[in-house]
Amino acid sequence: MMLNVRWQRLVTEDGSTCDRCGGTQEELRKAIGTLRESLRPLGIEVASTEEALTTEECAADIIGSNRILIGGRSLEEWLGAEVGQSPCESCCTAIGEDVECRTVDLDGTTYEVVPAELIVRAGLVAASNLMQSPAPAPCCPGSEERGKPAPPCCPGVDPEEGTTS
Repeated sequence: MMLNVRWQRLVTEDGSTCDRCGGTQEELRKAIGTLRESLRPLGIEVASTEEALTTEECAADIIGSNRILIGGRSLEEWLGAEVGQSPCESCCTAIGEDVECRTVDLDGTTYEVVPAELIVRAGLVAASNLMQSPAPAPCCPGSEERGKPAPPCCPGVDPEEGTTS
């Protein structure tokens, strides 16, 4: 099983990022290490990707910067948190206009930098959900019961015969 974590953040032409995203990057790396260590014994691998957003992309959709998606859903969805916004001087300088960047609002606290604790919590909820998903039906020759044909989804298998073609 694979748990995919994707983080989007502002990256300027010179390769730098804003203060909030820089802080979240450090927290995310700690959280990924914790999740990998915690989920490995359960047979769940954690894959992490970072998506760079240009200043133009951020100016068009500033709320997309510093967004963390776990298993295809936002961190806020997993935690029942809200997406908020607050002024971000660092992004204003990078983008060249006044902007209000993404925040995470949870239990009366507003986070500008997403702490590792929240990322781990959301990752564990997502992993639990992943483990509860039903296993796919067998779809390969040899995985079907003896004497019964292979399911029709098997590529190269004649569903009537249960043999490869």
